[in-house]
Amino acid sequence: MLDKVDALEAFRVEARDWLEANVPASLRGDPEKVVEAFMAGEKPTGDFDLWRRRMGEKGWGAPTWPKTYGGGGLSPAEARVLAREMAAMGVASPIIGMGTSMFGPTLLEYGTEDQKQRHIPSIVRGELRWCQGYSEPGAGSDLAALQTKLEDAGDHWIVNGQKIWTSGAQWADWCFCLVRTDTTKKHEGISFVMINMRQPGVETRPIKLIAGNSPFCETFFTDARVEKNDMIGPLNGGWTIGKRLLQHERGGQGGNRMISGGPTLPELMASHWGESEGGEDARTRMVANLVDARAHQLTVERAASEARGNQNPSATTSIMKNSVTRIAQEKAELTLELMGAQGLGWTGDEFASDELWAVRNWLSGKAYTIYGGSFEIQNNIISKRILGLPDATKSA
Repeated sequence: MLDKVDALEAFRVEARDWLEANVPASLRGDPEKVVEAFMAGEKPTGDFDLWRRRMGEKGWGAPTWPKTYGGGGLSPAEARVLAREMAAMGVASPIIGMGTSMFGPTLLEYGTEDQKQRHIPSIVRGELRWCQGYSEPGAGSDLAALQTKLEDAGDHWIVNGQKIWTSGAQWADWCFCLVRTDTTKKHEGISFVMINMRQPGVETRPIKLIAGNSPFCETFFTDARVEKNDMIGPLNGGWTIGKRLLQHERGGQGGNRMISGGPTLPELMASHWGESEGGEDARTRMVANLVDARAHQLTVERAASEARGNQNPSATTSIMKNSVTRIAQEKAELTLELMGAQGLGWTGDEFASDELWAVRNWLSGKAYTIYGGSFEIQNNIISKRILGLPDATKSA
C-alpha cells in the first residue's frame, strides 16, 4: 500500500512539473476559457493551439487510453491525480468533445484494430471533431424507430436520411451514426457506422435556440458515401454498440461540470443582497442546493474510486445524470432569483457579463432533462436495471 501511495505522490510531482512547464500562462486560472472556445466551434489558435498540441503529444487528453494509440496509459488513480493538479492550476484539457467522451471509448471496445489505428490517434491529439447521428424527427426517445437508411453500393455504402439535434455537426469532421440496414426488424435492423462529414451529400443547418446560440443542427444525408471498413461491429448489430455509447455519454453528463462555472450562490447573495434582512426561503433553498451539489460531487468521486480498474460505465450513469440535471436547473433558477432585476437582462451595458451569462445558462439548462436521454427514460432505466422493478410497458 505504501508503495502505491509513494508512486502516486511521485506521479503528482511529475504531473505538476509538466503542467507548470507546458500550460500557457494565459490559460491558467479560468478553465472555462478552453471549454467555451471549444463549444463556440473555434479552431484553436495561439495559446489554445499550443496547449492542444502539447497535451496531445503527451497523451494526457485521453489519460487512461492505451499508449499504443497515443493515449496516456495512466491508471485511473493517476488520471484522478492529474485531474486534481489541473484543477488546482485552473486549466481545462483542450482535448474534449464527443471524440474523447463518447466515441473513442466505444471504438476502443468494439472497433477493429484497423479502425482504432485510423481514428484513435487523431482523437487523442484533438485534431478532428466528431458529432453524433442518433436522433431523427420521428425517432427521439424511441431511438430504435430511426429511418435513416444505409444501402449496399458494391464497394461502399450510401446513406440517405435526416438526423436532428446533431450537436456541433456544422464543425464536425466525422459523425458516428446509427442507420437502418434492415426494414423488417426494429432493434435488430440497425447498424453503427462512421460518416465523413467533409463530402458531397452532407448538409448541416444550425438550429438557433432560445438561449441565442446554435449548438445543434439538422443534418441531411443524400447518397453520402460510407466506406465498407467504416462500419463498427456486424451488419445489423449496431443497437448494442449504440446503447453502450449512450452509457459513456450519460457518464460524462453525470459529472460535475454542469454544476460548476460562474459565480457561486453565496457570492451572488453577498454581491446582490449584501447584509439585507429577509429572504429566508431563498437562503434555505440555496443551502439545500449547495448540500446536494456537494453530495453529488462526493458520490462521483466515490464511484470513480470504487470502480478500481474498471473503466466501463454502468446503468448508474442514469442516476448521476438525473441528479446533476436537477441540481443544475435549481442552481440556475436560484441564480436569477438572487440577481433580482439584474437577472432579467439579454443585452446592454447595464448588465454585467456574468449576469447575461446567467440568463443564457438558465435558458440552455431547460434542455438538460431532455438531451442524452430524457429524465423519464433515465428513471425507466433506473427502475428496471438497478432496482429490478417490473417493466411497466409490458402487460402482466
